[in-house]
Amino acid sequence: MGEISRKDLILALIGAGTKPRLAGVDMSATNLHRLDFEGANMRGANLTASNLQEAILRHTNLTGANMQVTQLPYADLSEANLTVANATGANVQGARLANANMTNMILNGANLKGANLSGANVTGLKFDENTIWPDGKKGSQGNPGSYV
Repeated sequence: MGEISRKDLILALIGAGTKPRLAGVDMSATNLHRLDFEGANMRGANLTASNLQEAILRHTNLTGANMQVTQLPYADLSEANLTVANATGANVQGARLANANMTNMILNGANLKGANLSGANVTGLKFDENTIWPDGKKGSQGNPGSYV
C-alpha cells in the first residue's frame, strides 16, 4: 500500500488547484479509480499495482513513473508525458493516449487492446512478444508506429 490513502489524496487534489504536485509520491496498490489528475506533476511517482481505471491524466507529467501492473483501462492519458515510464504488465485497454509522449516508455507485457495512440510519440518504445497492441496483435506482429 502506498504512503497516501485514497481519502487523503482526494483531499489533497481538492486543495491543489489546477496542477497538483505528486512527484515521487508512493501511490502503489491504491484505488485511484476515476480520479482527476489533469495537469499534475507525477514525475517518478510509484503507481505499481494501482487502479487508475477511467482516471483523467490529461497533460500529466508521468516521466519515469513506475506503472508496473497498473490498471489503466479507459484512462485518459491524452498529451501526457510518459517518457521512460515503466508500464510492464500494465492493463491499458481502451485508454486514450492521443498525442502522448511515450519516448523510451517500457511496455513489456502490457495490454493496449483498443487504446488510441493517434499522434503519440513512440520513439524508442520498448516492448516484448507479450505486448498486446491496439488491434490485438502481439509483440513484433505489430509496429508501434502504425498505431499513431
